Amino acid sequence: MELKDFVEEIKKLSVMEVSELVKMLEEEFGVSAAAPVAMMAGGAADNAGAAQEKSEFNVVLKEVGANKIAVIKVVREITGLGLGEAKALVDKAPSTIKENVPTEEAKAMEEKFKAAGATVELK
Repeated sequence: MELKDFVEEIKKLSVMEVSELVKMLEEEFGVSAAAPVAMMAGGAADNAGAAQEKSEFNVVLKEVGANKIAVIKVVREITGLGLGEAKALVDKAPSTIKENVPTEEAKAMEEKFKAAGATVELK
């Protein structure tokens, strides 16, 4: 296999798979690929352009809005937290509500928060 064929195969991998590959190579050869990985990830993003989208998001509550009670209810629904814990999370906004959420689920959560009058950000 030529190197350019190998690179083409790597481009087909998800970010998580590339990360796992890098860890495996580091362990196998006793090296650190911190700088090359950053450059490779940047290069892969440049090559893929806008066609490659992020597949997981962190849902961050930015602003509660006027209806705090409705927002607390949404936080409880999404996280399964108790009333006190959900209220504390809402009170310390901006705060991360959930991490590494698949795209569709994150967008559904965003809609629930918007319906409750809150502002969220998907990072």
